[in-house]
Amino acid sequence: MDVIPTSKGFPPVSRADARVLILGSLPGQVSLARVQYYAQPRNAFWPIMGLLFGAAPELPYEERLARLTERGVALWDVCAQGRRPGSLDQKIDTASVVVNDIAGFLVTHPQTALVCLNGCKAGDLYRRMVAPALAASAPPSMVLPSTSPAHAAMSFDRKLEHWRAALAQSI
Repeated sequence: MDVIPTSKGFPPVSRADARVLILGSLPGQVSLARVQYYAQPRNAFWPIMGLLFGAAPELPYEERLARLTERGVALWDVCAQGRRPGSLDQKIDTASVVVNDIAGFLVTHPQTALVCLNGCKAGDLYRRMVAPALAASAPPSMVLPSTSPAHAAMSFDRKLEHWRAALAQSI
């Protein structure tokens, strides 16, 4: 029987004045190898962030992060760690998940007005494993279409439309 290794996520990328927290589920294999959020070249995250905030995939990674944080956008994942063979969200072993301290993040980032969840799996994990422990004053959360190339049922333009509408409310 193959033992599935535990994947460990990255620390949050943020400034103290973050107004939006974007949460993915758990970094995929390419992201883990490159130690970068959304490093899979076919993932639509950076092209969308490029159109919305000038954080285009052609820019160096650190500059993309800086452009997001300058605009009040923070990045993190719901999962601090978990077991998953490959990179598909539906393969995350929920029983192995350890969630990040999102409640603590929200306390230290009180201007956060919206939590955006990148895809249904991030939304489900957040709803089941994070939201019950949050204070009643926690900001609203919104599940957005996954930027993953595995979510091919929705076009890039439709994903962009959803992300633009959500982020325009808080940025």
